[in-house]
Amino acid sequence: MNGILVRIGVDQAYGKWNAPVDEATHEFVFVPIPDGDGKQYRPGLRVPYDNIRADVRIFAQQKNFPADWEFGFPEALRQHSAHLDPDFRWLTYGDNGAVRGKGISQLNSGDLLVFYSGLRSIQRQNVLVYAITGLYVVDEVARAAEIPAERHRENAHTRWDVISPNDIVVIARADVSGRLQRCIPMGEFRDRAYRVIPDLEAAWGGLSVKNGYVQRSVVPPSFRDAGRFYGWFLQQDVSLVKRNN
Repeated sequence: MNGILVRIGVDQAYGKWNAPVDEATHEFVFVPIPDGDGKQYRPGLRVPYDNIRADVRIFAQQKNFPADWEFGFPEALRQHSAHLDPDFRWLTYGDNGAVRGKGISQLNSGDLLVFYSGLRSIQRQNVLVYAITGLYVVDEVARAAEIPAERHRENAHTRWDVISPNDIVVIARADVSGRLQRCIPMGEFRDRAYRVIPDLEAAWGGLSVKNGYVQRSVVPPSFRDAGRFYGWFLQQDVSLVKRNN
């Protein structure tokens, strides 16, 4: 078994904002990054931020903090389309299989894609919580250009009017994949960067990156022993859901 750890969701590099997380319950909102400027979409397949903005507002109401507090949805994001990827509703994830997603393009059925995000605590405004937010057990990896038209709505990379010949789409197994109902905190700030907590990395069997480094990188880190990580993950007894929020 192989496995790759992929960062997802809006942050200071992509979107200039961090989605909220409740540190007491580990409930969170998944807010995807914005799509690139100038992207054109197939008819009816553009994803606006309005529905995601509503998810943040509902979360704010449930947690009893003002929607116009630091987690007020930034107007700048609403001017873009959402790059909804992964799309947990359809259990897909797309990437450029020739660059950042080269390792992902080589995954086989039964391998793992593990998603994590940098979320902002609603209890401590200046604290980021790096946490596992989703997990896919791979069913297949397909070329985006070969996805049939009736399934173009299922991933960000096939919603575009022009599909790159390098892009790939991971399709996950429905019964064992999804968005975590409650995230699993995994990171801490040390040595001037966000890194996986050492005890956790040891429990997972190690990562391909030095000293647990998990800030955005060109090549996503891989697990040295994905089977060991998956055994640890199953022991966490976290529910997986087939929805984005």
